[in-house]
Amino acid sequence: MRASIYHNVNDFRMEDIDVPEIGFGEVLLKLKACGLCGTDIHKAIHKTVNPKTILGHEYAGEIVKVGEGVTKFKTGDRVVGAIHVPCFTCHYCQRQQYTLCPEFKETNIDPGGFAEYIRLSERHVRHLLFKIPDSLSYLHASLAEPVACCIHGQKAANIRPGDNVLIMGAGPIGLIHGQLLKHKDVSNVIISDVSAYKLSKAKEYGIDHTVNIKGENLKDVVDKVTNNQGVDTVIIAASVSSLLPEAVQLLRRGGRVICFSPFDKNPEVTIDAGRFFKDEISIVGTYSVSPYEFEEAILNISNGTIDAEKMITHEMTIDQVGEAITLAANPDEEVIKVVIID
Repeated sequence: MRASIYHNVNDFRMEDIDVPEIGFGEVLLKLKACGLCGTDIHKAIHKTVNPKTILGHEYAGEIVKVGEGVTKFKTGDRVVGAIHVPCFTCHYCQRQQYTLCPEFKETNIDPGGFAEYIRLSERHVRHLLFKIPDSLSYLHASLAEPVACCIHGQKAANIRPGDNVLIMGAGPIGLIHGQLLKHKDVSNVIISDVSAYKLSKAKEYGIDHTVNIKGENLKDVVDKVTNNQGVDTVIIAASVSSLLPEAVQLLRRGGRVICFSPFDKNPEVTIDAGRFFKDEISIVGTYSVSPYEFEEAILNISNGTIDAEKMITHEMTIDQVGEAITLAANPDEEVIKVVIID
C-alpha cells in the first residue's frame, strides 16, 4: 500500500509498504479521509517524531477486513475512532482521568492515518471505534476526533447557561469550541486571533464578538461585553504560553482557564497567583479525548452544530501531505482545516 512517510522538515515521501496483518479482535480499515491536526504540523516542523513516521490520526474509513472474534463490526461498516485507548483499570482510569492512563499513549493506530490502510487493535475495536450514519460523508466525519476533543475540554470547563466565554485562538480547535458554545445558551462568545480571515470565519459561525489583537485591545472588549466583570471561562486554543497570564487577568471572580494547547515553547510564565485565594479562580489542563465523547461529536456534525462544510477549506491527496502541512502552517494563507482524502 502507499503511505506518506515523514523523513525530515519539508521531506515527506510516498513509499510502498506492507498492508498491516490483523489478528484476533482487530479490523483493517481503508482510509477515506484523515484530517490534518495541529499536532501533525507541530511534529513535522519541530522534528518531535522520528524519521520514517507516518502521521495522521483524525481518520474516517471503511472496514474491509475483520479478525476472528469481532462481533460489533463487519466489512463495509463506515467508522471513525480514536488514536489512543486507556486501560480502564489503573489509578487514573478509576478516577475517570482516562487521558492520563500510562497505557494511553502506548496504544496507537498502525501505521498512521496518512496511509491507504490502518490496523485497529482489539482494544480500539472494543472501546473507541464508532459507526457513522450513511448521511454523513467520510470527509465531514473526519472532524469527529477534534470535535470530540473539544467536547472533552468543555466538560472540564463546567460552562453554564448565561456565561461569558473567551476563546484565545481562531484556528480549527478555537472555531469548533465556538460553534459548540453557541449551542449551550451562553450569553456571549468572544474569540481573539491575529488573522482577519479566521476571525471572518468565526463571524460566519455566529460567534458574537471577534477581536483582532493586532489592532484591538482584548481587555477593552472583554470589559465592554461583560460590564467590567470579566469572562467566566477562557479557553486557550493556541500554543502561546504568554496567553496564560493574560487569560488570568481577564477572568471574572470564580472563573476558570482551560489550557487546551501545549506550551512547549517558553513554558514558564508569571501569573498573578493572588487571584487563586482572593478570587477563587482555577486553571485546568485538558488533553485529547476520553472514550465518551465520540458519539456526541458525530451527532454534532450530523445535526449541523458543527458546520463541517465551512470548516474544511482544503481537500488534498495522500501524496500532498507535505504541501498540506506547509499550507496549514503559513499564517498568511486563508486556510482553516485541511483533510487528506482517498
